[in-house]
Amino acid sequence: MTHRKDAWWIAPFLTVLGFGAFIVYTTWAALQGEHYWYGSYLSPFYSPLLFIDSSAAGAAPLEHAWFGSWPTWWPAMLPSSPALFILMFPGVFRFTCYYYRKAYYRSFVGTPPACAVGALPRKSYLGETALLLFQNFHRYALYPAIAFVFILYYDAVLAFFHDGRFGIGVGTVILLTNATLLGCYTFGCHSFRHLVGGRLNCFSCDKQTQLRYGTWKRVSCLNERHMMWAWISLFWVGFSDLYVRLCSMGIIHDFNTWGF
Repeated sequence: MTHRKDAWWIAPFLTVLGFGAFIVYTTWAALQGEHYWYGSYLSPFYSPLLFIDSSAAGAAPLEHAWFGSWPTWWPAMLPSSPALFILMFPGVFRFTCYYYRKAYYRSFVGTPPACAVGALPRKSYLGETALLLFQNFHRYALYPAIAFVFILYYDAVLAFFHDGRFGIGVGTVILLTNATLLGCYTFGCHSFRHLVGGRLNCFSCDKQTQLRYGTWKRVSCLNERHMMWAWISLFWVGFSDLYVRLCSMGIIHDFNTWGF
């Protein structure tokens, strides 16, 4: 399959472990429907809160719901989890991301598993061919992904206020960092880079094109480290949910200036 003598399999193996663990944890956390709120901290997996089931343990106050109480039309077989309404949007954005395509093509299906390593034996290659139409959703998933960045920043700002009092806690730092890392990942996306600077034949023709070119260069700085932002933001958003969940369950204590 290959003449490479180095441990080329380590990178795809670690990707399977890391990405697989995140998928398992995210699915589990989304199905819980509880312990996503603590003090003024809201888990990023549950933001924005479209509906709230007030009977759930660790649920947010009802006034934080955009559309009120949990809907009666919701299927009884599904858990009453606010995360089920919104996680599909950042999920599609991540899954169709150019970097993640490379990551799961190589690690999960071995097409190919590494540079200069042959693809795993199969009758035919169906990677981009079979998924092409779905992968094109990436350019459209960019818009809700941008909206989520601003929503999470809004949640981070609200986290600094508890019972009308301004304060700082470990959770406020975690949530603010989370929004920033997701912003670096989203605004470093190839689709956003094309949105701000693509389709230009001249970068210095007028002030508008010069402005777009300047924006494109700044976005390119993030794009150069897109893989780094992808992994750091992936880890941190999962860690943010876990932190809020453990605080809500009373397993750990949040150190803050409010004294609770």
